[in-house]
Amino acid sequence: MPNPGQIGPREREILTAIVETYISTGEPVGSRTLSRHNKDGLSPATIRNVMADLSDSGFLEQPHTSAGRVPTSQAYRYYVDQISGKATISVADQTLISDTLQGTVDVQEFLERTSHVLSLVSSGVGVAIGNAGPKNALEHVYFSRQANNRVLAVVVTKAGVVHDRMMRLERDLDQSDLNTAANYINENFRGWIISNVKTELRRRIDHERSEYDRLMKSLDELDKSGALAAEEPAKNIFVEGVANLVGNDQDRERLRGMVKTLEEKERVAELLAAYLDTRQEAVRVVIGLEEAVPEMRNFVLIGAPARVGEEMRGSLAVIGPTRMDYQHTITAVSYIAQLFDKLLNENT
Repeated sequence: MPNPGQIGPREREILTAIVETYISTGEPVGSRTLSRHNKDGLSPATIRNVMADLSDSGFLEQPHTSAGRVPTSQAYRYYVDQISGKATISVADQTLISDTLQGTVDVQEFLERTSHVLSLVSSGVGVAIGNAGPKNALEHVYFSRQANNRVLAVVVTKAGVVHDRMMRLERDLDQSDLNTAANYINENFRGWIISNVKTELRRRIDHERSEYDRLMKSLDELDKSGALAAEEPAKNIFVEGVANLVGNDQDRERLRGMVKTLEEKERVAELLAAYLDTRQEAVRVVIGLEEAVPEMRNFVLIGAPARVGEEMRGSLAVIGPTRMDYQHTITAVSYIAQLFDKLLNENT
């Protein structure tokens, strides 16, 4: 019985064929369909046996009304792992994207056009978010204990703006704990946009608490008390193509919730922040978004950071159904992320 780490060449070939056929047709895939197109001439009976093993391993499931199989989230994740780094953008997509984005002169215009072209290329929802910019990038923080449960937080930005805030903590921290927390933030987040620092800090607190228990408890206390609550300009958030998803979900109640989520731009920004790591270099594919938004259970996010040189200026993504053309969308997102850096550096 295969598992993700041990799947053999025959299982891999058949699973890939099932995923690509299902993406193309939207219909459950049967052994006879696969047999007709199998390059090794495998019989339907042999393919059925392989499909049974793949089903037992959680890669395939069988709709009640059909003899065919459909891929599970596990199958899509395996498929994406197989194509990552191998797919190349089509000439048609490259031309469409280049023509749409050519001539952009600033970040806002680029992002607005990006959300539009991504919705066209993917037939999903195109999302582009611009950060506040370098004036709100972190230079350093300093915490000073003033009295029991009272701490002065000083946040200095790259532009030289100083924000100070007197905080009342629920749990008292001594100055050594405060120094350790400040050093951690300064060493890990100098140059980051402050909103991204808060998002990543919260993620690390949630995931690394057991490894750095005392430090994470101190950071948690400071974060909850507003240590990084420097006033920030609003983000530029562009979302286009929500109507593309209306035909992809028969659960009307869930569909309404999903559309409502995507129409609330701040929630879309939170969704991207929850799944896209600002440190990542490549495109990330997240299959199943229900952890952040229950209504997005059968949807996928394909996104990447948008940088100019080393500076993080935003993020871009496609949100669509799990039955989407992954190669098509991954290559489009990657190409636009590269153009972002190239075009905006040229204009700068």
